[in-house]
Amino acid sequence: MALVTSKEMFEKAYAGGYAVGAFNVNNMEIVQAITEACREEKAPVILQVSKGARAYANHTYLVKLVEAAVIECPEIPIVLHLDHGDSFETCKSCIDGGFTSVMIDASSKPFEENIEITRKVVEYAHAHGVVVEAELGALAGVEDEVNVSADSAHYTRPEEVEEFVTRTGCDSLAIAIGTSHGAYKFKPGTNPQLRFDILEEVSKKLPNFPIVLHGSSSVPQEYVKMVNENGGKMPGAIGVPEEQLRHAAELAVCKINIDSDLRLAMTGTIRKFYNEHPDKFDPREYLKPARANIKELVRHKLVNVLGCAGKA
Repeated sequence: MALVTSKEMFEKAYAGGYAVGAFNVNNMEIVQAITEACREEKAPVILQVSKGARAYANHTYLVKLVEAAVIECPEIPIVLHLDHGDSFETCKSCIDGGFTSVMIDASSKPFEENIEITRKVVEYAHAHGVVVEAELGALAGVEDEVNVSADSAHYTRPEEVEEFVTRTGCDSLAIAIGTSHGAYKFKPGTNPQLRFDILEEVSKKLPNFPIVLHGSSSVPQEYVKMVNENGGKMPGAIGVPEEQLRHAAELAVCKINIDSDLRLAMTGTIRKFYNEHPDKFDPREYLKPARANIKELVRHKLVNVLGCAGKA
């Protein structure tokens, strides 16, 4: 199976009350862990590449890693997606370079400018058989190239979504309902609560239209503990409760982005490995258990959070 777009994935997800996992990838081990879990659980998957990942690993290397995953896992549909493209030029480069889906994030711009930039990307992407995700509303937090202060963050306004989608022609829409980027989403002692009222109002305005949640890592506390017990300092790292993400997937959310969880699993495993084996120096020895832990974490997400296992 060749790389696909997310169009059919989202149609099935919306009808079936589940979400497709969109996992950020940076290296071979992460790509392997994600796609092996998806193959075994028979789940569709979106492999995301951020601007930072392209700068780190090189566009060509990342595309070839994903193409290798397609060869190794022909049973499952795989989308190659640009996460948080910040300009028409970045999106065009990815469209021309083999991506099947791109996100243009002009959410920091005024409404009319967001529409103008998004529409330009949509026109180019659709002419090349590529789908486009846009964003309306702004999530707080820091992750890769995204850095939005709490003062600049704002919820999506449901009264704007119909006009935005109609005028831009985008294929899916990322909205802000209380998620945030990074591993420090909520303060300790608080009761994290997503704004499902906004999600429900948006879905009424956009019936059968796929909605996307960014900043949706749950920040597994076992890996936070593993990091902290092995030399790390991550006090108060708290993510989105998984039961709330599952509820969102049962509504109009067809794509849920997961990044920090994978990084925590890899970092915690490597820290623990070197505490227990300070004499080791072969990267394969610590990357192998890191890959295994990421794989099991992804499997858990597919089955218990996203609900997309068996949907490939």
